[in-house]
Formats: sequence, C-alpha cells, structure tokens
Amino acid sequence: MRVEDELRQAIVSGRLQPRERLVEADLTRQLGVGRAAIRTALARLEQEGLVQHEPYRGARVRLIDEREAVEIIEARAVLEGLTARYAAVRAKQLDLEDLNAILAGMRHRLSAGDLLRVSDENARLHQRIAEIAAHVTAAKLISTLQSQLVRFQYRTILLPGRGERSYEEHHAIVRAIAAGDGDAAEIAMRKHLSQVAEALRK
Repeated sequence: MRVEDELRQAIVSGRLQPRERLVEADLTRQLGVGRAAIRTALARLEQEGLVQHEPYRGARVRLIDEREAVEIIEARAVLEGLTARYAAVRAKQLDLEDLNAILAGMRHRLSAGDLLRVSDENARLHQRIAEIAAHVTAAKLISTLQSQLVRFQYRTILLPGRGERSYEEHHAIVRAIAAGDGDAAEIAMRKHLSQVAEALRK
C-alpha cells in the first residue's frame, strides 16, 4: 500500500483524528519510509482536503465543519445525479439484482433497528451505482468528497424517521435506474442528497 493510501485510510477510519498533528519524524518511524515520501503523501492529501499545513506548525488532519459538510453533500448531489443518469443507461440485469439485494439488506437492517448498518448499506448502494455508471472522472471526484465526510457518516441516519425516508429515497433511485429512465434517476438522486444536506443542517 502506498504511503498516501495508508495515511488516507488512517484519517478516514478515524485512527487519525481531526486537528491531530502529523509529525513527519513520527510518521517516518511508523511507516518505515523516508521523509520525502511522507512529504509527498501529505501534499497529495492536502489537495484532497484531508490535511492542512499551518505556517511554522506543520501538518494536521483537517477538520470539516457542518457548513462545509453541507456544501460537500450539495456538490455530491450534482456528481451523483450524473452517475445515476449513466447507471440508468448502462445497468444490466445482474447490476439491477445487486442494487435490489442491497436495498433488501437496507430494509432488513431498518426493520431490526440497526441504523448504523443501514448507513453502511446506503454507502454500498451509492458505490455500486457509481461502478455501474462507469464514469471515471465523476467517481474520482465523489470518492475525494466522500472521504472528507467520514466524521458525519452516521449523523443524519440517527435523526428520528430519517432511516425510513432514506430507504424510500434509495428505492426511488433504484426504480428509476431499473426503468432505464436517466432523467428520473438523476432527479431522485439529487432529491435524496438534498434531503441528506437538509438533515445535516438540522
């Protein structure tokens, strides 16, 4: 695994916390690489919005606040609307079976009251739609944006009634993709993520 991938995974998983200092000497020892490799990795992660450099203080894990998180979700709505549109055109029968299986898993978790696993299934569904769409540029941008939102991953699903509404929104997206209706798929995805942004504002 590349150094930047290891550091990214540590940030996204929460092993490295927001505002935590990223000391080059410590990272060099932990990862067994030279300082040049650490500096290159930190520079790339800064471009992705996961790390910030502070004058005379070095690098830190960047803290995303609620306002920026909402903006990221709004940007994702546009990009994921595009992937939903492409998925509606490109989905094969096996793809649709995958999407419906994930939906069934989401329904099962929701009925069991396991909202955190519902959120995990939600993420799987979005990822699968991006794979079906096969829009490489959109997928890269979405992945970069999504990695910045790890701190907020489970926040909205825990709001009263949000889990059920989220399921219905995802069901509408999959229904439109299955119908091969790109317009409806894009609208449904944008509506879903606008509701996520609204829930986060609350």
